[in-house]
Amino acid sequence: MQSRAIDFNPQAAPAFLLPLPGKLFADRADRFAELATGHGLGDWLVFLGQLTGAQHAALQALPALPLPDAVTLAQARTHAMPPLNAAALARPPAWRAVLRQLAGTLDGAAPEAARIVLAGLAAADDSRLEALADALLAGEAEPGDLAALPFVAAALQVVFTRLASDLDPAQLQPLDARALCPCCGSPPVASIVRLGTAIDRLRYLHCSLCNSEWHLPRATCTACGSDAALALLEPEGGQGAVRAEACDACRSYLKIVDQQKDAGVDPVADDLTTLSLDLLVDAAGYARSGQNLLLIGGDA
Repeated sequence: MQSRAIDFNPQAAPAFLLPLPGKLFADRADRFAELATGHGLGDWLVFLGQLTGAQHAALQALPALPLPDAVTLAQARTHAMPPLNAAALARPPAWRAVLRQLAGTLDGAAPEAARIVLAGLAAADDSRLEALADALLAGEAEPGDLAALPFVAAALQVVFTRLASDLDPAQLQPLDARALCPCCGSPPVASIVRLGTAIDRLRYLHCSLCNSEWHLPRATCTACGSDAALALLEPEGGQGAVRAEACDACRSYLKIVDQQKDAGVDPVADDLTTLSLDLLVDAAGYARSGQNLLLIGGDA
C-alpha cells in the first residue's frame, strides 16, 4: 500500500502521508486474499477482499469531489480542526451512490446474511442511509443496524479517501488531540512502521476512515500521549509483523504493523486477521483505543 507524502519541512521526515487512490484499495484487496489462505476466518477474509476490491472500483469511477470552501478550510486551520471533519461537516451525497454501487457489485459474492443486508441498503431511502452514517460516525448505532454498518463504512471510506487525496498540503497540521486524524478527525485503525528513504522505521498512525497517515514518535502512546515505556505484546512465540503497543499510563492499546517484518502489511487487513491478539491484550486488562470500521457489527 502506498501513500503520497506531504512534507512541511524539507529537512525533516514527512508529517503526513495522504492516500493514493489508484492503489490503496487494490493493494488492500490483494492483502486480504493473501492472508485468507489457510486462515480460520478465511471465508470472511475472502469476502472482505471482495468488498475492498469493490471499493477500489467505486473509487476509480468516482469523479473529483468538492472540498470544503476556503472559509471553512481557513477556520479549520485557525482552530486546529481537521479540514474534512467527519463529525461536523456535511458529507458529499455521492457516498450514497457509492454504497448502492457496492451493494450491487457484491450481491452475487456475499454470504446469504450479507446479501439480505445489502439488499436492504440498496432499497433504503436517502434519509435512512444518512441516519446510519450519522450513527456510525457518532458511535451510537442501534443493535439492529450493526450488520449494515461495515457496508456504510466502506462507502464512506471511498468518499473520504478521495477527498483526503485531493487536500491542499497547506491545510494540514497536527491536531491538539494527536490521536485523531489531522484530515478528518477519525481515530486510527492501527499504526504502521514504514520503510522508505525519508520515512525509514518511522511510525505513522493510519486513519480508519480516510486512510491518511500522520507521524507520531515511537516512544509516545497513541492514545494519551504519555512518553512512558510502551509494552509490545504478541502471542507466545510470535515474531510476526503485527503486535500490540500497550500503555500502562492509560491502559489502552493499539496494534502496530511493521513493514520491516513484512513489506506487504496493511493496517486494516492485518488487523482483521489478528483478532486473537485483541483477545490476548484484552485479557491483560488493556482497552483498544482505535477502531476498524469493517469490523463493526461483526462479519455479517
